[in-house]
Amino acid sequence: MATTSLHQSTAESATTVEIQQLSHPLPNFLNSVKLKYVKLGYHYLMRHLVTLLFLPLIAITAVHASQVNLDEIGKLYLHLQYNFIAVMALSGVAVLGSTVYLMSRPRHVYLVDYSCYRPPENLKVKFDVFMERSKLHGGFNESALEFQRKILERSGLGEETYLPPALHSVPPVPSMAAAREEAEQVMFGALDNLFKSTNLDPKDIGILVVNCSLFNPTPSLSSIIVNKYKLRGNIKSFNLGGMGCSAGVIAVDLAKDMLQVHRNSYAIVVSMENITQNWYFGNKKSMLIPNCLFRVGCAAVLLSNKSTDKRRAKYKLLHVVRTHRGSDDTAFNCVYQEEDDAGKVGVSLSKDLMAIAGGALKANITTLGPLVLPISEQLLFFGTLIARKLTDSRLKPYIPDFKLAFDHFCIHAGGRAVIDELEKNLQLSEEHVEPSRMTLYRFGNTSSSSIWYELAYTEAKGRMKKGNRVWQIAFGSGFKCNSAVWEAIRTVNPSDSNPWADCIHKFPVEICV
Repeated sequence: MATTSLHQSTAESATTVEIQQLSHPLPNFLNSVKLKYVKLGYHYLMRHLVTLLFLPLIAITAVHASQVNLDEIGKLYLHLQYNFIAVMALSGVAVLGSTVYLMSRPRHVYLVDYSCYRPPENLKVKFDVFMERSKLHGGFNESALEFQRKILERSGLGEETYLPPALHSVPPVPSMAAAREEAEQVMFGALDNLFKSTNLDPKDIGILVVNCSLFNPTPSLSSIIVNKYKLRGNIKSFNLGGMGCSAGVIAVDLAKDMLQVHRNSYAIVVSMENITQNWYFGNKKSMLIPNCLFRVGCAAVLLSNKSTDKRRAKYKLLHVVRTHRGSDDTAFNCVYQEEDDAGKVGVSLSKDLMAIAGGALKANITTLGPLVLPISEQLLFFGTLIARKLTDSRLKPYIPDFKLAFDHFCIHAGGRAVIDELEKNLQLSEEHVEPSRMTLYRFGNTSSSSIWYELAYTEAKGRMKKGNRVWQIAFGSGFKCNSAVWEAIRTVNPSDSNPWADCIHKFPVEICV
C-alpha cells in the first residue's frame, strides 16, 4: 500500500579520529579526473563547433572590411549601376524564393492552454472500499479477490484515485446511460475549465479531435461536444476509438496535420477513457489488472496555428513520432479485448507486455533521436555502432543520454513497472520520473490523458522555464509507442485551475510497495 513516510536520523554517538601526517605522492591524474566533466566539455565543444570554425573566417572578413576605403566603395556602386538588369533579376529571384519558402514552410503549432478534469471528492476510492465492493458484488472468487488485493498494493496507486458513480453503487450499475453520464461529466468538466481560462468562444473552434478507446456511442463523443457547446456547422470533427493509452499523442498529431491545411484555426483535442462499461466482473487474472489500475480522468487541449497566439501560448510543438508494431502478431495481441470462458468481456494484458513495450520504445527513439539529440551524442552512438561492427559485437552499445535533449519527461502512467523500466533504460533520475509516479499515485492510470496530468504536475511545482523541452511518451494497444516533443515558449507559472493546485505541497510522497 502506498504510504507517505519521512525518516530522519540523528547522530547519537561520537567517535574520535586521529589524523596522522602522511607523505602524499603525486596524484594519479587518470583516477582524479572526473569523467563526467570530460564528457560535458566534449558536448560543449561539439555544440559550438560551427561557431568555433567560423570565428577565423569572421575575423579575416572583419580585417578586410576595415581596410576598404571610399574609392573602392564608389567603384563598387558604379559597377552595380552598369549591371542594373542583373542586380534586379537576382533581387527578383531572391524575393520569389523567400515568398515560396514562407508560403510552403510548416506552420508552427502552439499549445495555448490545456485543462485536466478533477473529479468530485465523493468519487474517491480507498483500497478497503475497493475490496469491500468487489466482495459484495459476488462475482469474484477468493483467488480473484486476493489477486486484486496484491495488484493494488504493488501498483503504485494511492488512496485518492477516482471511480465513476456507477461503480460506487452496491451492486454496480454499468449501463449505457451511466457510461454516457461519465463521459459527459469528464469532457464537459475539462472543456468548461479550458474555455474559462482562455476566454475562448466555442464557436471559434475549427477542428475537434476526441479519443476514447473503449466507449464509442452513437452519436459519437465528438458529436456530443458539438451539441453541448453549439459548435459551428463546418467544424472538422474526428472521433478516435480503440487506439489505447497512446491515442492522446495520435490525436495531437492529427490536429497538427489539420492545422497545416487550415489557416488561422483553433483545434481542440479531448483525451479520455470510460470506465463504467468496461469494468471486468470475471475471474481471469490477466483481465483483472485493468480494474486495479484504470481510473477516471480527462484532458482538453487547445492548439492554434495563429501567429498572434504565440504571445499567450505555453508551448510550441516540435516533433511527433509514432511507432506501430501491429504487423507482429505477439505485439498485436498483447493488449486484447475479448470474452473469457464465462462470456464476460474484458481487456487481457499479456505477460510479454513489458518486452513488447521495450521493443516499441527502441524503434521510437531510433527515429526520435536524430531529431532531438545534440550532434555530440549522435557521434558517440554512431562511433560505438561502427566499433561493434568492426571489432567485437559483444561491446556494450552506447545508450544516448536523452537528458541532454529534454528537461522534463512525461512518461505514461500505465503502471509502476512501466515507469521503473523507462527510468532504468533511459538512465533517468528520480526527479525526472517524479511527475509520472505522483500522477499514478494521485490519479491512477487515466489512459491517454495521464501525460497531461504529469505536465500539470511539473507546472504546479514551478519547474517549467522558458526554453525547456518536454518529452511526452505513451504506449497503447496495437501495439504502439508514440512521442510528442514540446518547447516552453515562456516560463509557466502554476494556475488556480491546475488539478494539483490545492495539494501540490504534499508531493512528492514516498511510495512503499
